[in-house]
Amino acid sequence: MDFFKTARRKDSGYTVIIGCGRLGASLANAISDKEASVMMVDRDERAFRKLGTAYGGLTLAGDATDIAVLRSAEIERADTVVSVTNDDNTNIMVAQIARNVYHIPNVICRLYDPEREIVYKEFGIDTICPTVLSTREIDRLLGKSKEAKEA
Repeated sequence: MDFFKTARRKDSGYTVIIGCGRLGASLANAISDKEASVMMVDRDERAFRKLGTAYGGLTLAGDATDIAVLRSAEIERADTVVSVTNDDNTNIMVAQIARNVYHIPNVICRLYDPEREIVYKEFGIDTICPTVLSTREIDRLLGKSKEAKEA
């Protein structure tokens, strides 16, 4: 049975996204537009309104920290799990479950606290931290502005 799940996973191109906020919905829409299989999971069914009218993926209302909900989302066949809720603890828990219980090869989670980012990179979980990304971009823009003034 494990072989079947692994073989199915490799050919599936299946992505599970947790959190249907602006980022999650944009990502789900982009994946769906590429005609890839995507499952969107959110606690609030009303959040799915953010998905585009052309969204061709599936949706599931439920708490993604609940193993039964993840099973319903067929997480075991996913190549990628992306957790982008507005709660670091939820994102971390989902990422750890995906990585350690289901052995998903690509796990990405959004973290707002930059101090947590380093720890999860050590566990092999890719993180996106809006604070760090924004800081880098602002620093880049300030450097660009300073260069323009000096020229």
